[in-house]
Amino acid sequence: MTTLSTHVLDTANGCPAAGMRVALMHDERILFEGKTDGDGRCPDLGKIGVMAGVYKLCFSVADYFRSYGHVLPEPPFLDEVRIDFGMSDAGHYHVPLLVSPFGYSTYRGS
Repeated sequence: MTTLSTHVLDTANGCPAAGMRVALMHDERILFEGKTDGDGRCPDLGKIGVMAGVYKLCFSVADYFRSYGHVLPEPPFLDEVRIDFGMSDAGHYHVPLLVSPFGYSTYRGS
């Protein structure tokens, strides 16, 4: 069985990104929609069954930063961050996102 998790850190404010909307897509179908918890995680994401394939995690970055009072240009530099990634075998995949209004980083975590 393959499991998936994410963790979003707000590098502009130095804290977990609580309340950010996250969606997981596969073949243009939405498999999961939710919001990050107080620790910047989506515990329910790990409860869905995933298999080898190509997926997209979509993070609503601009809405999150606006909700915390950041004044963003219109259109925002980063509106939605979409991470396309592949899972080739069974196991656990962790896709963290470190984000600010003007940049982000991701990697395969553990």
